[in-house]
Amino acid sequence: MYLIALKMLIGDKLKYIGLIVALSFASFIITQQGAIFLGIMKRTFSFITDTSQPNIWVMDKRVQFVDDIKGMKQTALYRVRSIDDVEWAVPMYKGLIPARLRNGVFQSCVFIGIDDATLIGGPPMLLEGTLDKLHFPDAVFVNKVGANTKLAGKEGDVTIPLRIGDVMELNDRRAYVAGICDTSRTFQSQPVIYTTYNNATTYAPLVRDVLSFVLVKSRPGIDLEALCEKITRDTGYAAYTTWQFQKLTMMYYAKNTGIVVNFGVAIILGFIIGMAISGQTFFNFTLDNLPYFGTFKAMGASNTMLVKMVILQALMVSAIGWGIGVGAAAIFGWSLSATELSFSLSWWLYLLSGFSLLFICFIAALFSVVKVVRVDPAIVFKS
Repeated sequence: MYLIALKMLIGDKLKYIGLIVALSFASFIITQQGAIFLGIMKRTFSFITDTSQPNIWVMDKRVQFVDDIKGMKQTALYRVRSIDDVEWAVPMYKGLIPARLRNGVFQSCVFIGIDDATLIGGPPMLLEGTLDKLHFPDAVFVNKVGANTKLAGKEGDVTIPLRIGDVMELNDRRAYVAGICDTSRTFQSQPVIYTTYNNATTYAPLVRDVLSFVLVKSRPGIDLEALCEKITRDTGYAAYTTWQFQKLTMMYYAKNTGIVVNFGVAIILGFIIGMAISGQTFFNFTLDNLPYFGTFKAMGASNTMLVKMVILQALMVSAIGWGIGVGAAAIFGWSLSATELSFSLSWWLYLLSGFSLLFICFIAALFSVVKVVRVDPAIVFKS
């Protein structure tokens, strides 16, 4: 009976293809928009992810997200170091600084100052040069995307990327490019520049307190949340685990920007359109095949068996539609991976789109099941 149900489904090629197309479109929209949304959310805290050595971040209590910098007094570093269960603590500067390009145009850059002695907090991947070159006078590392695009020079129509040995101007001061690094793209896609903490304080705008974060590594086996509470209690500064700081940043953008609404509307529209088209097509398919279901019922098939046949048909088209839609979304993301598009396909996004397709087909099958259960076997003998 189950094989007959599948043959009935595939036999009506027009409606079968229509169902697959509708469900594939719904799966593609849900997966593609969800992946772009997830990619944007990951970009909001990409700097935290890149700085992988510490597991606790200490900052001013008024900080709302990673780019909301509030300077702390230098004594905060020593107070954190004095706390038990802290293995090490190092300073970090983070801010925006103007870079003057060769054509005189200014470009805002994310400027990072890492600990002079340990160089903890440096870029996640070095492409050219070694990190100890930052000890050279006025030395900086520039991320690859920034060096090749927004900080690159031009001679006519030819783009000339920044390379090791080039000299640039940061906040009206000379800077020597000592290396090229690779970083995750930021939310605003600005160039990222690394230097030592002491160098950063000379480039940074004159302010009273330049310490942005204290990066902390706990001793092995220590409860991180308990240590964060202890740091906050003893120093008066906010302390977050890496995940808590990522969540704080992500929730700020979710609450204070239109990202969630914009992508939520697109995802919901894809869901509704897929449900409407597939539901109508599947219902029409069932209506056209009611005489067959009536025949099965007249031959002794139970309502339970007929319901299972309809559900099997719905599961088959949902699985095929989901696979095509997810595959198309993955190809879409891969084909634009070298662009500014933020795209991240997570395992739970696959599950979300899969459950969405199952729900769409469940609703579509529900209306069809009602007609099948109520069908009169005598329909077979009616002209």
